[in-house]
Amino acid sequence: MERPAPDAAIAARLAGFGAAAWSGEVWRHTFANNAPERRNVRGARWNPPDVEALYVSLDRATAIAEADYLIEAQPLRPRAKRTIHRLRISLQNVVDLTDRHRLSSLGVDDEALSSDYHEACQAVGAVAAFLHLDGMIVPSARSPGHNIVIMFARPDSVPEVEVVESEAL
Repeated sequence: MERPAPDAAIAARLAGFGAAAWSGEVWRHTFANNAPERRNVRGARWNPPDVEALYVSLDRATAIAEADYLIEAQPLRPRAKRTIHRLRISLQNVVDLTDRHRLSSLGVDDEALSSDYHEACQAVGAVAAFLHLDGMIVPSARSPGHNIVIMFARPDSVPEVEVVESEAL
């Protein structure tokens, strides 16, 4: 099934912000025996369904806060093993959306950022995939920290993701 064309106004704004290379260490939380490199294809806050993404945090506390929110949202507390991973990533073209004015210009206000309805954020993610960005640095909806949504949309290159260490929680 072909994806609909992305929102032209969002595309113009997002492209206008410019993108830059980004590399460094990030954190990722997983449950059970899920690999830390496992991509989300079902859709989440920033990626619409069928747009592959990997969600990582710029600091350990943010990764754990994101996972804790997921646990608290469950009617029965999951008992699966929890692991925190430190990853090294290298991305070629990442857009920084940590500025709230930038987000607002893309249709993502504080309410949309923290909502369990992800349409506004997914519209931005769809455009990021269309523009073949490697990722977006975004505010966490669950802590004062920031996340990177790694996109796997470039046909000519795959973002580098290396596991540095893993620790059971």
